[in-house]
Amino acid sequence: MLEENLARIFSEIKGGNDRGEKITLVGATKTVNAETINAAVRLGLKIVAENRVQEFREKTALIKGATQHFIGHLQTNKVKYLVGNVALIQSVDSLRLAEAIDEIAAKKFLVQNVLAEVNVGGEESKSGFDFLTAEDNLKALAEFKNIKVKGIMAMLPQKNNDDELIALCKKARALFDKMKEIFPYYEYLSMGMSGDYKIAVKNGSNMIRIGSGIFGKRNYEVN
Repeated sequence: MLEENLARIFSEIKGGNDRGEKITLVGATKTVNAETINAAVRLGLKIVAENRVQEFREKTALIKGATQHFIGHLQTNKVKYLVGNVALIQSVDSLRLAEAIDEIAAKKFLVQNVLAEVNVGGEESKSGFDFLTAEDNLKALAEFKNIKVKGIMAMLPQKNNDDELIALCKKARALFDKMKEIFPYYEYLSMGMSGDYKIAVKNGSNMIRIGSGIFGKRNYEVN
């Protein structure tokens, strides 16, 4: 199953997105054991990402040959476990969190790469910068000396209406393009998960976060 799933996704994204940009595949490894993650890495998965700091701490040393990201909601008191230990923190959803990351990074004499999480669908149940104030917040993030914003992570709502998802994807891409004109080092629009990544890559995403599409259904009740 793992081999088939990865082969299918690699085939689907090999042509890039609608802009001709390369798609970066991130394996979302919440509840997946290190042995299975390593098997996926041997099959060609290059980047893996955790949602929970505790899981990251338990598994990080066991994962071989993959770049590691963090994609979950992050509390300021757990920042110290990630800064300098992951290549990219994708889920920076507030200036307060950015300040905490910047502070730890400064103490470690490094610059931490991050993405700014934007709540493009305006959902109350999701974290992220409000879309209406995103530009101002993205400009504020650029002022921190020890973090570097490499782009935007967009959280799409769970919708059956493809037209609505397409509109939101285009909205996120327009924001990304606007900010990239100001900050040319912006590289990633991380948008699209197992249920909607095909729509996302056809509408501007150049990084997708796939969990069940690679590893199959998982029990999210596992602590």
